[in-house]
Amino acid sequence: MRHGNKKNNLSRTASHRRALLMNLGCQLITYKRISTTLAKAKALRTYIEPLITKTKANESKEAIMHNHRIVFSYLNDKDAVKELFTVVAPKVASRPGGYTRIIKLGARIGDNAEMAMIELVDFNEIYGKGISAAAVGEPVKKTRRAGGKKKSTEEAATDSITNIDSTEVAPEETPEA
Repeated sequence: MRHGNKKNNLSRTASHRRALLMNLGCQLITYKRISTTLAKAKALRTYIEPLITKTKANESKEAIMHNHRIVFSYLNDKDAVKELFTVVAPKVASRPGGYTRIIKLGARIGDNAEMAMIELVDFNEIYGKGISAAAVGEPVKKTRRAGGKKKSTEEAATDSITNIDSTEVAPEETPEA
């Protein structure tokens, strides 16, 4: 029984699993999107998201260096750590969590293993904000669904009173002879 065991061991020893997740994490940071099995993608998400969170918590110079060293101990790749702190961290600074997205790709031909693509959310232009029409210079389309702002009951009552006042017929003046 696996009481209280939340970690997926991926049928590997601890050192092999650590090396696997280290390599997958470095590749994810470098290429922003990788394709792997679903089990490895789910294990990688729990491995990489705390590291991305550490890149955001930069208060003082000592804290920055400390976080660099912690992240480097998990990744062991200077280029990946540099990419993480210089490119990825500014993009995810406003995001409160959920830095990765897993998309299922179906079964692999050879062994029927469930495949998945794991990607960094803020680096996908298709699902993300991308380039807006206003930034390109195109006119922004307006929809007809929105309608006007509904008037409150007080405004509606005053409008109806003013309409009645303006529609009243003035008494006809009789010509004086």
